[in-house]
Amino acid sequence: MPPTIVEVEGRKLKLSNLEKVLYPATGFTKGQVIDYYVRVAPVLVPHLAGRPLTMKRYPEGVDHEYFFEKNVPMHRPEWVKTAPVWSNSNHRTIHFILANDLATLVWIANLASLELHPSLSLATDIETPTMIVFDLDPGPPANIVQCAQVGLWVRAIFDHFGLQSFPKTSGSKGMQIYVPLNTKTSYAETKPFAHAVARLLEQEHPELIVSDMKKAVRTNKIFVDWSQNDEHKTTIGVYSLRAREHPTVSTPITWDEVEQALKKKDPERLVFEAPDVLKRVEKMGDLYEPVVKLKQKLPQLAGLGAKVEKEEGIALAAEAERGPRAKQTTATAPKRRKV
Repeated sequence: MPPTIVEVEGRKLKLSNLEKVLYPATGFTKGQVIDYYVRVAPVLVPHLAGRPLTMKRYPEGVDHEYFFEKNVPMHRPEWVKTAPVWSNSNHRTIHFILANDLATLVWIANLASLELHPSLSLATDIETPTMIVFDLDPGPPANIVQCAQVGLWVRAIFDHFGLQSFPKTSGSKGMQIYVPLNTKTSYAETKPFAHAVARLLEQEHPELIVSDMKKAVRTNKIFVDWSQNDEHKTTIGVYSLRAREHPTVSTPITWDEVEQALKKKDPERLVFEAPDVLKRVEKMGDLYEPVVKLKQKLPQLAGLGAKVEKEEGIALAAEAERGPRAKQTTATAPKRRKV
């Protein structure tokens, strides 16, 4: 079947194999994948723009092999913007895609990149995360209902510091909690802080929480993955499709929805497919807008990183009694570099 030529924001694109079924269980096609990303783009693009993007591609569909792609494909259109980022592990520069606009998003979707994994940093300041993320991963038979309980405990910690946090489903089995910063910080600060929070939760709720990555200790518990707060790692992006049996989406949710899912013990309350998400956006707007706009300062916990790495005990609870910083400051925007 010949490619379909479309024009998006003045850019001409060739779309191929639009009738190809990528989700066999539901018959969801590549054309429907592209349509979803076009329709969700007004709320999705602000969360991708300027951020190095890793694609997870499923050219033959979710039941077949996939691959991650960080380096931009050689055949990219010249208008697709990229960002050069040095990789210590690969000993070379990787040219990541910047999904700054609708045309680029459509081009990415046409590559059967079902999943979008953006960096926690902007390409203009790659060493500065703009947020903290906690990835709550349930070990069977635990599920997202138990994640909801843990998420509420995470919220309580940041409430104590005077910081807002925002939940979303992973679109798979678990949940993520994002704490927007958008102020000057570093991974050397955010990662130990996230580790300390995970360890504190584990100490307070050992019957349900682990902060250790070993799968052997995660049965029927929630792994609070703090390690995603790393310059070289990514977490599934908000509004991204997931490569599950159904076209589920990593969906922003409200804390009320988290509480209701826990109260009703109903995991289905926190499962959303592409059509559901489009309806939610039309009704609720972008629940995750504060994640890229709200400015919050990471609490200063002197020496906490060393304690987490070397000691069994954690002094976070005592430090928290000091409360939030009296005044929040706004970081100076980094100078933009050509990418």
